[in-house]
Amino acid sequence: NFGVIRGVAAPARVLAVVKADGYGHGAVPLARRLASERAAGFGVALAGEGIELREAGIGGEIVVLNGVYGGAHGAVLAAGLTPVVYDLGEVEAFARVGADGAFAMHLKLDTGMSRLGVPHHSVDDFLDGLERYPGAQIEGVMTHLAAADTDPEFTREQLRRFDRSLERIRGRGHRPQTVHIANSAGAFLFPEARRDLVRTGIALYGYAPGGALADDLRPAMRWRTEIIALRDLAAGATVGYDRTFRVTGPLRLATVPVGYGDGLIRRLGNRGSMLVAGVRCPIVGRVSMDLTTLDVTAVPGAQLGDEAVILGAQGAEAIDAEEVAAAADTISYEVLTNVSRRVPRLYL
Repeated sequence: NFGVIRGVAAPARVLAVVKADGYGHGAVPLARRLASERAAGFGVALAGEGIELREAGIGGEIVVLNGVYGGAHGAVLAAGLTPVVYDLGEVEAFARVGADGAFAMHLKLDTGMSRLGVPHHSVDDFLDGLERYPGAQIEGVMTHLAAADTDPEFTREQLRRFDRSLERIRGRGHRPQTVHIANSAGAFLFPEARRDLVRTGIALYGYAPGGALADDLRPAMRWRTEIIALRDLAAGATVGYDRTFRVTGPLRLATVPVGYGDGLIRRLGNRGSMLVAGVRCPIVGRVSMDLTTLDVTAVPGAQLGDEAVILGAQGAEAIDAEEVAAAADTISYEVLTNVSRRVPRLYL
């Protein structure tokens, strides 16, 4: 997937976003592999995530995308992380802990997301205040696209707002070395958003909106478990907490040791499915914290120890995070980032 993205984005470099434990895949091992593939750096949401990478020996640039708070400013600079800054209070906090008040930052502009960032219409006010901190260096400038996969006209307006703001920043004597706008959707759908870097998260893990080469992406995660109990139920039996599933005819029930404590979304009860012997087997009853039950009547040969696939291929069938998300009324991002650290990972 990294190779596909790099080919689409070139000559822009790829900042690999590994926040939320690498979208549930494991940030440290992924960062090690992506470093060997010459990723331009890594994006994290929290200071602690960046520090974890440093402590694991990950070099290169690590950008803390969501800003720094909770008094972590000194730790961020000590770890050699690059902070994203979006207000003067943050600038002051870094100036207090930086050597001689000096530090480098990426400045985030709000061009329409309305979460974090200096409002695009207030850039001059921010730059006026920044003059009080001569050691603060704007090394990069960025924004975040709100709807690159659903609203192309608003995306183009965000780009126009960004470019006007960037012109003002440069006009005040600042010379940012890195300009970045595109997330995964922007990288695939808006060539004009690629700039110096693209920040790709979900596409790294095999999921992205339509666009050139998006179909070449492959899900990076296969999540499996196994059957640990089997029983035959007759009509009238009920399954699970609150008895939400009532058996209407002879049914073969399998129990697998995975639940919402592992990140399996609870809403999949009576809605989702898993693969057993290449057959989609419905989840019946509630998803419990540690256990889930499947109707394996359609797999008469099912045995203890048989594999049950939550995400991935088995035989001619496959379940991906988009399918699971649709069943759970959510998005693929939540499906992936939900996978908890108690689920063992094997990297191939």
